[in-house]
Amino acid sequence: MIVARVSGSVVSTTKSDRMQGMKMLLVIEVDIPTQKEKGQPLVAIDTVGAGQGELVLCVSGSSSRQTKKTFEKPVDLAIIGIIDSMEMVGKSIFKK
Repeated sequence: MIVARVSGSVVSTTKSDRMQGMKMLLVIEVDIPTQKEKGQPLVAIDTVGAGQGELVLCVSGSSSRQTKKTFEKPVDLAIIGIIDSMEMVGKSIFKK
């Protein structure tokens, strides 16, 4: 799984029929201990109703096609959870 922050959205009126009605968001992977963004923005299918600025859990590859919304769809990255808190080595590192 990948921890990322929602940084924007993607609108595409012309797309594969199998992608109609799917919400696409831009996410940027974050360094878990610091939550600082690293890398380039990626497009992810939102399966949980995530919003701008939220810290989310993403899956990629074949795992991204294992949700009800993405099953057998041409998806390579999906948001599967919104993070409420994180703890590392007994210490809170993030709280929504």
